Amino acid sequence: MRTLRTVPTLAAGTCALGLLALTACGAADTGKSTDVGGEKTVKLTVPSWVGAQANVAVAKEILEQELGYTVKSQQMGEVLAWDALSKGDTDAILEDWGHPKEEKQYVETKKTVVKGGDLGVTGHIGWFVPKYFADEHPDVTDWKNLDKYAKEFRTAESGDKGELLEGSPDYVTNDDAIIANLKLDLKTNYAGSEAAQITAIKKYAKEKKPFLTYWWTPQWLNAQIDMVEVKLPEYKEGCDADPKKVACAYPNTPLQKFFNADFAKNGGEAAEFLKNFKWTTDQQNEVALMIADQKLSPEAAAKKWVKANEATWKAWLPKK
Repeated sequence: MRTLRTVPTLAAGTCALGLLALTACGAADTGKSTDVGGEKTVKLTVPSWVGAQANVAVAKEILEQELGYTVKSQQMGEVLAWDALSKGDTDAILEDWGHPKEEKQYVETKKTVVKGGDLGVTGHIGWFVPKYFADEHPDVTDWKNLDKYAKEFRTAESGDKGELLEGSPDYVTNDDAIIANLKLDLKTNYAGSEAAQITAIKKYAKEKKPFLTYWWTPQWLNAQIDMVEVKLPEYKEGCDADPKKVACAYPNTPLQKFFNADFAKNGGEAAEFLKNFKWTTDQQNEVALMIADQKLSPEAAAKKWVKANEATWKAWLPKK
């Protein structure tokens, strides 16, 4: 995400499996959505974290059941998704945590991508410790005291340094730079995915062990495990401009939607609906919790939420 965050991919139909009509296969081959005659298709990218998966699942359910579209979804890395969006290989990114380089290239210079508006959710990344450890050691929430507790955070993987637990290596983070520039006795260790990171956090919490982790809000696990943010040097505009010199906290990020420019112009009801799609952190977490904790499929979670929240999503539908 994000500047960053791996969960099971939403099942996406393919032409090879015969799940889509021939007209949809033609649309996929050309990289263009179909909205005039034949079968209407929309292509959505699915980031690797559960909250973003919830966005796509709910959008897919409404697009298919209420507006008559076929939605094809594909999981891909964040930078790859921007490239695909520019080429028309995907129509929309529903949750972007900030990619200024790609935004400048594709939105401002090439004009192949356009802004799709706020998702309605504000994201924040930071370093967190469990509340039970912060209660015993209140000063751990100030970065200046982290070295004092580095020994407590050591693991087999971090050696003689304290571990900063990370998620997927695909996430774009500032953590190695922050550690180096603040001269901290820490070392990043990647669990490999969001799911693996959550498993590690749950294990630490069950055993009441201290840990320091890269983490974010919104995230459904926050309702189950209480964590406290470590205060890094205050974020100021431009303090993260040079990736190698970052020595500040992460910003609060109103999460954004981005559309392929042709889709935004010619995508009909689908484009209008996705532009209107806007929900709250609590609503996103409700669906994410069903997927990740209750083990519902994304499709089942979306159906359950859509059935119970008609008043919310009906406002997203195109005006007749």
